[in-house]
Amino acid sequence: MENANHWETIIEILQDGVLIVDTKGMITAVNAAAERLTGYSADEMVGNSCRILNCTGCKNTHRNDGNWCGLFAGKIVKSKHCTITGKDNKQIFILKNASLIHDSNGSVVGAVEILTDISESMRQKSKIDTLRKNLNPDEGYHDLIGTSPAMRHMFELIESVAQSDAPVMIQGESGTGKELAAMAIHETSPRRDKSFIKVNCAALNENLLESELFGHVKGAFTGADRTRIGRFEAADGGSLFLDEIGDIPPAIQVKLLRVLESGVIERVGDHRPIPIDVRIITATNKNLEYLISQGQFREDLFFRINVFPICCPSLKERQEDIALLIQNFIQHGERKGKKRIFGVTPEVMEKMTAYPWPGNVRELRNTIEYAMVLCHEGFIGVNHLPPKIAIYSAKAAEPPADMKGFQAEKQKLLEALKQAEGNQTEAAKLLGVSRITVWKRMKKYKIKLASSS
Repeated sequence: MENANHWETIIEILQDGVLIVDTKGMITAVNAAAERLTGYSADEMVGNSCRILNCTGCKNTHRNDGNWCGLFAGKIVKSKHCTITGKDNKQIFILKNASLIHDSNGSVVGAVEILTDISESMRQKSKIDTLRKNLNPDEGYHDLIGTSPAMRHMFELIESVAQSDAPVMIQGESGTGKELAAMAIHETSPRRDKSFIKVNCAALNENLLESELFGHVKGAFTGADRTRIGRFEAADGGSLFLDEIGDIPPAIQVKLLRVLESGVIERVGDHRPIPIDVRIITATNKNLEYLISQGQFREDLFFRINVFPICCPSLKERQEDIALLIQNFIQHGERKGKKRIFGVTPEVMEKMTAYPWPGNVRELRNTIEYAMVLCHEGFIGVNHLPPKIAIYSAKAAEPPADMKGFQAEKQKLLEALKQAEGNQTEAAKLLGVSRITVWKRMKKYKIKLASSS
């Protein structure tokens, strides 16, 4: 009996609904979670048939032993997707697990069903499916243009993570649209009606960045003639986007980690804790794991902000989007410049798809803006393109054999220096050359070692 009391306590604190039925399908007991899930009270369910829930996963049988439910024939149900109908006639998506209950003699006396509410997951899946079907390529997804598999995958990730408060790190090359991705996460999230605040961590020195993030009180430092709130307070209830997170100084890294762990900030010059509720989104085009290995970025902060990584694909990874992006940029340019530009010539499109776009979407947009200055109407031709793109040839861009050797030698040198932790003498030993040779090659390839200070 003592163990029975313990089981009752355990069942009552479960977050999943629990129903116990007899062999005739009559409900004999439910827990509090089942009441919340169905909308029925325990008094309304106990003593009634389990058919009151109209579960789509129940299978009726006509057995000679009188057990009408398929559960008693199959003995166990594992992770079955079903729907039940709540008291308000609302359909509820559930994951059902069920098993028979036996008495001490081994006779079946009933069954226990565990119902997990997956309605929110199903709604999210429906939203993603709708996104897949209805994405308007001309308007894009929150200003992110593209229908390639790489972009559609990123859109799906954004839709999924936006519903949580998990910290997101957006990685990608410069010009791939990391800020637009951060904005999309905010605008798709429950925080969309609150502020989206951006901080460029690379644009401010340590003291200014600290004040910008956490605010300061009057007199905290020279020039602080009034109290000022920081970006964390400004973003309270909303989202804070920390761009170029890899550039924040070590001292600010420590304070940022403390804020993320405690949920409180202190203004510069003040010791009064201020609670904040902020969703953190970060972005970088740097290899933070490499910076960690060099002692330039805290590993604990990295794991704190890199809960859900999203990668913005480079333009060379989604070449099928180039035509769509060109069309979009031309349309925007037409509205601003009041020009009648119909598109680009086939020769231009060939150049555009062959060019590697090291500056990604930003470089493509700038190229179209450049061309639209020179092209007054009609189609953009090769003569309207920036010279480096107009004369670009994919074949000419292939490195000659001697260049490949050049790159191989440089790569070996870089690997040796990395393995030797920057010690040129040790690197020379690894390469089997003199220290002078290492020095000459570093000069030849313009390799500079990071300062240890």
